[in-house]
Amino acid sequence: MSDAPPSIDAVHGIDALTRAHGRLFVVVGVFDGLHRGHQYLLRHLRREARRRGARPAVVTFDHHPDEIVVGAAPPLLCDLDERLVRLADEGVEVTVVQHFDVALRMTSYDRFVEMIRERVELAGFLMTPDAAFGHERRGTPPALAELGRRDGFEVVVVPPLDLDDHPVRSADVRAAVAAGDLAGARHLLGRSLAVVGERIDGGPAGVRLAFPIPMALPPAGRYAALIEPAWTPDSPPAASMGWAARAVVRGSATVGADDAGLVLTSRRPLPSAGRLRVTLTRRLG
Repeated sequence: MSDAPPSIDAVHGIDALTRAHGRLFVVVGVFDGLHRGHQYLLRHLRREARRRGARPAVVTFDHHPDEIVVGAAPPLLCDLDERLVRLADEGVEVTVVQHFDVALRMTSYDRFVEMIRERVELAGFLMTPDAAFGHERRGTPPALAELGRRDGFEVVVVPPLDLDDHPVRSADVRAAVAAGDLAGARHLLGRSLAVVGERIDGGPAGVRLAFPIPMALPPAGRYAALIEPAWTPDSPPAASMGWAARAVVRGSATVGADDAGLVLTSRRPLPSAGRLRVTLTRRLG
């Protein structure tokens, strides 16, 4: 991989798609965490798009749909900006960040598909057998395949990735994190857990981070940590993704017992950025 980061084509909403985005082969999903199951799915997306002379594209959401669907969203495994960076690193050429609200929840799957087809040439969709979208999750693989036969696009269904005879799911990563099993979370993610918070300076104990959107955190305690500025599409990282190395600070992160905050301490000066990315590698003590 070259030292230069891949181009990140982030589109803010389906309405912002145009014919200039080209022929698209699409997968729809939250992709929280970009875990090993997601990475596997995106490899299939690239392959199937290439076979059809199309660009691999993802439609994801600015908030977790459960916030609207069930009234509460799970804690996130991956900051949205980092999600965009990681999707580009996985070869996704177009990422649509769609606002998820009550109106979208009530949108039928065929209307959702038509919203895309009105704006770009649609080669098709990649799905897993249990995937579904649209009102009441009626946009199942068989329903999309029937629609595609009528409207001239294809639906490719691939099985989910199994690790240790179980499919990899974001809920399982969250469960491992909540139990303090950072090794188990690392096995499912394919990397160490990292969280992004807003810097709040002050106090002799160190720099405090707060989370406007709840992030998945392990139980209260002290953890070895790598601390760096948060990734953004305009300022991506880092040696871990094969790009030019950027210095990170080794320190510790104290997860609070009574709130969803972090206190960072280090013998070296911490980055001055307002948003910090903290990779938790192991528990101390």
